[in-house]
Amino acid sequence: MEEWPFHDGNVHNILESRHIDIRQNRLDVDHRLQMHSSLIQRLSLEQELEGHQGCVNALAWNSNGSLLISGSDDARINIWSYSSQKLLHSIETGHSANIFCTKFIPETSDELVVSGAADAEVRLFNLSRLNGRGLNDGAITPSALYQCHTRRVKKLAVEVGNPNVVWSASEDGTLRQHDFREGTSCPPAGSSQQECRNILVDLRCGAKRSLADPPRHTLALKSCDISSTRPHLLLVGGNDAFARLYDRRMLPPLTSCRKRMSPPTCVNYFCPMHLSKRGRSSLHLTHVTFSPNGEEVLLSYSGEHVYLMDINHASGSSMQYTSGDASKLMTFSHEPNRLEHQPPVSNVFQNGLCTRSNSSVAARIEKCRMLVEMAKRSLEEGINIFPAIEACNAVLDGHGADVGPTLRHECFCTRAALLLKRKWKNDAHMAIRDCHNARMIDGYSFRAHYCMAEALEQLGKHEEALDFAVFAQYLSPSDTMAAKKVEKIKEHLAAAEDGKNNKASDVAHRSERRTGRRVLSLGEILYRSEANSDASQDGPRSEREDSDYDEELELDFETSISGDEGRDVESNILHGSLNLRFHRRGDSTRENVANGSCGSPSSSSQNDRAAYQHEAVIDMKRRYVGHCNLGTDIKQASFLGQRGEYVASGSDDGRWFIWEKRTGRLIKMLLGDDAVVNCVQCHPFDCFVATSGIDNTIKLWTPTAAVPSMVAGGSAGPETSNVFEALESNQRKLCRNREAILPFELLERFRMHEFSEGSLHPFECAQS
Repeated sequence: MEEWPFHDGNVHNILESRHIDIRQNRLDVDHRLQMHSSLIQRLSLEQELEGHQGCVNALAWNSNGSLLISGSDDARINIWSYSSQKLLHSIETGHSANIFCTKFIPETSDELVVSGAADAEVRLFNLSRLNGRGLNDGAITPSALYQCHTRRVKKLAVEVGNPNVVWSASEDGTLRQHDFREGTSCPPAGSSQQECRNILVDLRCGAKRSLADPPRHTLALKSCDISSTRPHLLLVGGNDAFARLYDRRMLPPLTSCRKRMSPPTCVNYFCPMHLSKRGRSSLHLTHVTFSPNGEEVLLSYSGEHVYLMDINHASGSSMQYTSGDASKLMTFSHEPNRLEHQPPVSNVFQNGLCTRSNSSVAARIEKCRMLVEMAKRSLEEGINIFPAIEACNAVLDGHGADVGPTLRHECFCTRAALLLKRKWKNDAHMAIRDCHNARMIDGYSFRAHYCMAEALEQLGKHEEALDFAVFAQYLSPSDTMAAKKVEKIKEHLAAAEDGKNNKASDVAHRSERRTGRRVLSLGEILYRSEANSDASQDGPRSEREDSDYDEELELDFETSISGDEGRDVESNILHGSLNLRFHRRGDSTRENVANGSCGSPSSSSQNDRAAYQHEAVIDMKRRYVGHCNLGTDIKQASFLGQRGEYVASGSDDGRWFIWEKRTGRLIKMLLGDDAVVNCVQCHPFDCFVATSGIDNTIKLWTPTAAVPSMVAGGSAGPETSNVFEALESNQRKLCRNREAILPFELLERFRMHEFSEGSLHPFECAQS
């Protein structure tokens, strides 16, 4: 397909404007040039930094970009020089497990650095103590040691201009505030002396299975960030679908772990609407971050895509929704809404233009028309589906304000049909959004209703699909596609009804032969065990549901081998069966946790759920697809450059991807690791990116390729023709998402359980 320009302008024109127009902000020009598309397309590997003996899980720049800090599975912190690209210091931290996060403390002349690790500890080091030592500085005594977390510390956050405080997010469900002025140590978690009053956000009863459900179990925090422009804003994400935005000025005083608090009120929840009702135990966030200007947030999901959200569209915006809105989106309304009273768009705005008629707008509209025609040809021919969808994105997301209703309607319907043909993960949900928007323009659009029926059918919502298919047939009685669609859906509904009746008969027959032992469903056991295990992390347990029987589960499984998470899934298949027996023990020491204990989901009544008033949530603004995020839960998604006009993420296929933020268009794909790329960190001021992952090295990327290309090294090379094959491969892996890795997910949760003597012993089996 024909290429079209990106939205950051011609680099030569930008350079000329810096000299011609003296009124233009030269600093803004420099920001625009830092990560310009012409430079990004020339990114290639410049150097690999060697110095770690394990996976490199954390990267961070200092404020002026002169130093890079890294943390690794080897429990060492390395400090690198940007100018010489040499290792300056290698510090033996004393952590007993993998380092997941490390930061420079601001306003300390880069002398203070902090680390968090899988041993649940946060350690502060003063680099001035290294003066005169050699390259391998060995072990040094930490300036501060915080041992109050009970589970892995996954992310640290610092505030610009604040040299005294660091925040740590842990899988124990707490975000803690460590003030160096108040103390430099705390007792280990669980000790009798422990009374650390440093919990800023207590989410040990904070995770939600869906938007409509009240929070019940521990939100194992995976990531956090503090806004650089409004440092009172704090963003956290964990093992559910919802990122939470807090205003630190509105949070209650710091508390201790001995008192489990109800989840504090947040400013906003963020979650794509189609993920808010899933209730999948495996769906969780791996990274959350603010944009450089603090106006947007970026969310990366395990087993999902990367999503952009707008912070400032929280009040009265179409981007805000409640639990019922997702259902309304998929429900046909026989009563035309106010926009559906308009005549069909084919009779309005024949030229597809808005009232603005200057030459530049006309040129952009003509380009948009060409892109839509290209996309329609690809749809008809069944080829180049991915670039055709990107062409529609460029029209709707790049020039939506200029395009009139006729062309917008055509583009919405075309993109919906392309998404339904591609069938990548959640493409059907995106098609439903497009069909809804098309119906808002023309309530009598045959294409919008037919594609909506197709999308709902792909999602298995046949009753809803039938309503739209019948109306599409009404709009075009002579169309054979609509008639066939109606018949196909009716046949499926009839078959489903027969299957339901047969299943009911089989269940009734089997129940007559039961011996009296109650057999629990897999979902019930997973859900109950997940909630019950959360109370065991620190402090007394919540009361579990009384039980006088053993709960037994037997299942067959097929999954990738733990420890080879970043390798080809298909090459590491483990077959077998698993028997688990749960012994519920009467324990007199169990008691409700004061002030907000987590109740078991199975013991919650329907009245409790009905009484819960859930919050409104901010919906997605943009989606970025092509990568795969399954194997690790430290995978980052980052804004590139001081303007944040591009978005990057690592991937399980050893590549890292760069998209245009405005349109979601894939601009660059680079091979950055033999297994998995987890970290992507852009230099504060230069077009320079550092990445790391499963390999022991750090890769440095600069715009030095001879020619621009979507892949590394320019247009030459074997990967050029394999771009779309790589994208398709990643999507196939996503469709076999983490729910296919059931046994290891199951066992990871059970590691927190108490087992009666002689039964299955507790053990660790967790992904990074």
